[in-house]
Amino acid sequence: MTSPAQPRIFVTGATGQLGRLVIGALLRSVPATRIVAGVRRTDSDAARDLAALGVELRIADYSRPETLAPTFAGVDRLLLISSSEIGQRTAQHRNIIEAATRAGVGLIAYTSLLRADVSPLALAQEHRETEAILRASGTPFVLLRNGWYTENYAASIAPALAHGVFIGCAGEGRIASAARADYAEAAAAVLTGEDHAGRVYELAGDDAYTLGQFAAAIGEAAGRKIDYQNLHEADFAAALVGAGLPDGFAALLADSDAGAAKGALFDNGLQLRALIGRPTTPYEVTIAQTWATLAAPSSAE
Repeated sequence: MTSPAQPRIFVTGATGQLGRLVIGALLRSVPATRIVAGVRRTDSDAARDLAALGVELRIADYSRPETLAPTFAGVDRLLLISSSEIGQRTAQHRNIIEAATRAGVGLIAYTSLLRADVSPLALAQEHRETEAILRASGTPFVLLRNGWYTENYAASIAPALAHGVFIGCAGEGRIASAARADYAEAAAAVLTGEDHAGRVYELAGDDAYTLGQFAAAIGEAAGRKIDYQNLHEADFAAALVGAGLPDGFAALLADSDAGAAKGALFDNGLQLRALIGRPTTPYEVTIAQTWATLAAPSSAE
């Protein structure tokens, strides 16, 4: 008697930072022939790297619904990684959900935002709208409400070292972030597991920190003192614009920090730990890894 084939799993946004990690996590337990990577272009270097792993490539452009009719044929489980194009996400996600529903996909897992239904973050609105579309679709779904990636703050380590100060507007708000790889493993666990339909997972790191503690950990890794400077939200947004970020994106980052001050990035339910079957990656580890990368060129000279 032969065992039934494993489900065919589709990952959208597969060449993105999270998508690549999800593909890697899936490959630890799923044959490459059962994995489909959704990409905008099959001829990009990132897409070729995925193809070299043996996974199937299919075009899945969130903004081109006319191309999606054949995309999800034969797919059993779909991971819809939220679009990075803020302001266009709801329409883009609707395109994917409707195409997947028409194709008869058995389960859609969606990377939403921590406590999206009640979050004060401006980022939450499009996630709430997408969750509503999923509920109305009739397709079984599971919500992976991801908390903050530690890498979001680690991206500011280099300027903090350059200026001796880490800036933000989160006050004493506690942030329960985790490494992007932790969230990728959680998505893979849901896509390969059973009985997840209808679940809402609030995913966050085991430990929480303030930005003052984050700055101190940067200093410890680098062997020098790094202070945290708490700014007013408008001043933080202006500083980000001054550093070269677009106005709208700077405003969203400042809004997220202000939300963190109100507890929007904190959760102690340990659901991420439960899904991946191990402790989440401590923020100090991500900081140390980032510092090692930054320090590598000078140490090689």
